[in-house]
Amino acid sequence: MIAAQHLHKRYGNTQALEDLNLDIAPGEIFCLLGQNGAGKTTTINCFLGFVQPSAGKAFINGIDVSQQPVESKKHLAYLPEVVMLYPNLSGLENLQYFSRLAGFRYEKGELLAFLQVAGLDEAAALRRVSTYSKGMRQKAGIAIAMAKRAKTLFLDEPTSGLDPKASNEFAQLLKTLAQDGVAVLMATHDIFRAREVATRIGIMREGKLVAVHQADELTANELEKVYLETV
Repeated sequence: MIAAQHLHKRYGNTQALEDLNLDIAPGEIFCLLGQNGAGKTTTINCFLGFVQPSAGKAFINGIDVSQQPVESKKHLAYLPEVVMLYPNLSGLENLQYFSRLAGFRYEKGELLAFLQVAGLDEAAALRRVSTYSKGMRQKAGIAIAMAKRAKTLFLDEPTSGLDPKASNEFAQLLKTLAQDGVAVLMATHDIFRAREVATRIGIMREGKLVAVHQADELTANELEKVYLETV
C-alpha cells in the first residue's frame, strides 16, 4: 500500500535520503525513529508529493506519486504535528468541508458518527476548533481521514506535546484504523509510544534506513537500547 523503491533525495550537498526501500502493507503501522535530520520528514514529504525525489520512486496503492500526484492523493490522509483546521468553524463544519473537498457528502448524523469514533462527542463537535486542545485537533484529523476513506495515513510527530492520556487515546485510534486496513507511516521521537502502537519500527540515520524491527519482538527498554546504539 505504501512503497519506496531506491528513493534518494539530495538538497545541494546534503543527502537527505539515500537508497530508501520500504513496503508497508494494509493494516500495518510502521514507525520511523531517528534524530532530527535523519530523513523521517523527507520520507513522508516524498510520499505526499511535497518534494520530488532525486532518484527512485514512491508509490501509494500502486500509484507512482511523481507521475500521478493528484490521483495518489485520493488514497491518503496526512496529520502533521499541528493539524491545520479552520479555527472559526466547528469540528463538524471542518469535517464536512474537508470530506466534500475529497468528493464525499455525508448527512450530519454520519459526520457526527465519524467524530464520535475519533473520540469527540456531539458537544465537542459543535464547538469552534479555536477552543480545541491539540489532542482534540488530532482526533478531528483522524475523523477527516476516516471520512475521506483514506487507505494510507501519514503522520509526522503526531503525539508531540500531548499529555499521556491524550497520547494513549491517539494510539488506540491508530490501532482502530489499522484494523480497518489502513496502512500507516508515522515519524516520531516517542520510542515508547512507537513500541506500543507499531507493527514494525524502522530506525533512520543520516538519510538511511539502517534497521527494521518487529515491534513485538522488543520490549520498550530493549528498543531504547537498540535505538541509542544505532543512532
